[in-house]
Amino acid sequence: MSKHDAHAPETPATRYLRQHGIAYSSHLYDYEERGGTAVSSRELNVSEHAVVKTLIMEDEHARPLVVLMHGDHKVSTKELARQAGCKRIEPCKPEVANRHTGFLVGGTSPFGTRKPMPVYMERTILDLPLVYINGGRRGFLLGLHPHDIQRVLQPTLVDVAL
Repeated sequence: MSKHDAHAPETPATRYLRQHGIAYSSHLYDYEERGGTAVSSRELNVSEHAVVKTLIMEDEHARPLVVLMHGDHKVSTKELARQAGCKRIEPCKPEVANRHTGFLVGGTSPFGTRKPMPVYMERTILDLPLVYINGGRRGFLLGLHPHDIQRVLQPTLVDVAL
């Protein structure tokens, strides 16, 4: 059951957005282990294409990076490595991603991460009027304008959707 809640959790992500003057809406839903964006989009009754997943990956030197991708697409890591100027890029193990971000996998937000990391965003996310992105806790999404994501994170725009 999706609920828009005025008593949404305070997370490093919501603090970060408030500090940067970014307006957002809070959306709580019943998290399902391994449910991914299919569950959150169903629970919020929004297109899975508008749910943006935050993926933590690393290059061949184990340097972490953030990838923002539509919920209904996968990332071509080969194409991402080419566009990022790396030999290879692969997903981090969950415990490594947790150390880099301070968030549990399934609740990873690109805002307010433990350490600064380069951010890569699928270019077509900017074509959407509103996106839903993790708010720093499992079962908690934030609705915001994709151009606000671009303004505060200054991601490198890429074309890596599969």
